[in-house]
Amino acid sequence: QVQLVESGGGVVQAGASLRLSCGVSGRTFSDYAMGWFRQAPGKEREFVVAISRSGARTYYGESVKGRFTISGDNAKNAVYLQMNSLKPEDTGVYYCAADSTRRYPTGESDYWGQGTQVTVSS
Repeated sequence: QVQLVESGGGVVQAGASLRLSCGVSGRTFSDYAMGWFRQAPGKEREFVVAISRSGARTYYGESVKGRFTISGDNAKNAVYLQMNSLKPEDTGVYYCAADSTRRYPTGESDYWGQGTQVTVSS
């Protein structure tokens, strides 16, 4: 069983940066494809970014390309989401996800964290 715990959310102004963390316990995160999703009020959950088990491949949603970066730290067994040039439309609850079988996480993935709120003011 894998447990995911997100942290690092907050309230920032447009143009600022935040780094979200996803601590992984129970298993090594490199055993899973990892990713981040977000959900804004009144909207469906949206794919943000994913990283393959090997870390060799990353996949980005169109709205965050060039601004967000996913990375992993084997020593800390954690995955990070560096978010730069934040926009008000980036506001939402950000969820970390892990998938044991797929190439990258989807909405049907096995494991999810509880989410961390990111609010970007204009």
